[in-house]
Amino acid sequence: MKIIVAVKRVVDFNVKVRVKSDGTGVETANVKMSMNPFDEIAVEEALRLREAGVATEVIAVSIGPAQAQETIRTAIAMGADRGILVRTDNAVEPLAVAKVLSALVAEEQPGLVILGKQAIDDDAGQVGQMLSALVGWPVATFASKLVVADGRAEVTREVDGGLQTVEVKLPAVVTTDLRLNQPRYATLPNIMKAKSKRLDDRPLADLGVDAASRLTVLKTEEPPRRKGGIKVGSVAELVEKLRDEAGVL
Repeated sequence: MKIIVAVKRVVDFNVKVRVKSDGTGVETANVKMSMNPFDEIAVEEALRLREAGVATEVIAVSIGPAQAQETIRTAIAMGADRGILVRTDNAVEPLAVAKVLSALVAEEQPGLVILGKQAIDDDAGQVGQMLSALVGWPVATFASKLVVADGRAEVTREVDGGLQTVEVKLPAVVTTDLRLNQPRYATLPNIMKAKSKRLDDRPLADLGVDAASRLTVLKTEEPPRRKGGIKVGSVAELVEKLRDEAGVL
């Protein structure tokens, strides 16, 4: 069984994000980029399934500019078998990503597609569900535990009331939560090998997918600065400030 894993190139989670001066988006020039943390978890889970003998091949897919090759090579250094880059210099919205993945699913015929539940740049959290609808497969979202056996995937999800376990028939789409696993580090020898590995690099236009933008960003702005905390002398003063200044009572 093949597993496709989608990996996205995003601003590194350790970087303090800055908004462009014209408010058109987030500054990415000369900023450290890395693989979306949720996608790292998806890669790790796919590798564990291959190591357990459930899967035979793990394919890392990324959609973006030529620099996204590095994100795919990170997945290969972790252990993915091969990578596909769908190249475009334009911003790609969740629906277009789902359509690209749908085209690759038809081409590769995987038994499972694993994605991070969301990307830390846009926090959309929509691709897995959209892909499920496009390919007609069941979807299990926010997996904190995944067991694949006998043509089925058993997914445990964290919900408000505790843990919920759902079972879906393969082929299926699964999105990963943070507590699913701890991604492995890529070793230096594997990083060097990944740098020389040939990727399947193709332009987005070759897939014949409608990737037209359907959303317009009106403005991007930083959240208001938080005011410094103060000390109060008594409970009565605390209640007064909560009522009169904060307006929460």
